[in-house]
Amino acid sequence: MARRIVLTSGKGGVGKTTVCAALGIALARKKQKTLLVDADFGLNNLDVALGMESRVVYDINDAADGKCRLAQAILQDEALEDLYLLPSVRSDGIGFPKNVLASMLARVDEDFDFILIDCPAGIDEGFHRAVCVADEALVVTTPHPGAIRDADKVLTLLRTYPLNAVGVVVNRVRGDLVVEGKTLSADETADVLGHPAMAYVPEDDMVTVCSQLGRAGMNSPSSHALAMLADNLTEGSRKLYDCTYDYRGLFGKIRLYFRRQL
Repeated sequence: MARRIVLTSGKGGVGKTTVCAALGIALARKKQKTLLVDADFGLNNLDVALGMESRVVYDINDAADGKCRLAQAILQDEALEDLYLLPSVRSDGIGFPKNVLASMLARVDEDFDFILIDCPAGIDEGFHRAVCVADEALVVTTPHPGAIRDADKVLTLLRTYPLNAVGVVVNRVRGDLVVEGKTLSADETADVLGHPAMAYVPEDDMVTVCSQLGRAGMNSPSSHALAMLADNLTEGSRKLYDCTYDYRGLFGKIRLYFRRQL
């Protein structure tokens, strides 16, 4: 049976969908057959993050309505044979029953090692629809007060579900600001939330480049951090990317100096 992991966040703009896409790529590179499910009907961008938007013919709603078979709606990545996507269309998602999504995932459960569910930000109906079909959860946040407060609300709600594990992904960590004491560190963010950190992901200019090219998970610091997350999920390890490494020591001080001049 597949491990079903929902990726959620308290607010938009923290990089949840990018993390979902890049984690799926990292797992597929480890030969873990992985299905990404876009359950964010309102702001569905998972196909864009994976560079598959031009290939979408059928989607999750078509499969639910019987316009196609579920297998017809699932796309296989052209570069990674173990990466698959079940896309959605831009809609409010109202009226899409929880039991329909659960039934869909049950039909493909034996075919995959991991099923990653991209959940809408916030705690509305779409949140509950996505979480109720998952066995585990990863809450994506950034080290900013608003994002941390909203993530805490999500974690409180997740306690009402019978999940096997709940972890935190601290995204977009500015190592230079952490060293200078201008923002919370990834460790401090995880401590405030009271949940184990599964990944620390650095702020990464390559994410913007990758989004323009329509391909998450290209070689970059953030992709290395999410490869560690993939290791943690598959091996039970606790590898965490050191977001401050480049800003420590003599050469780190030089980098900090020149960064301040920008």
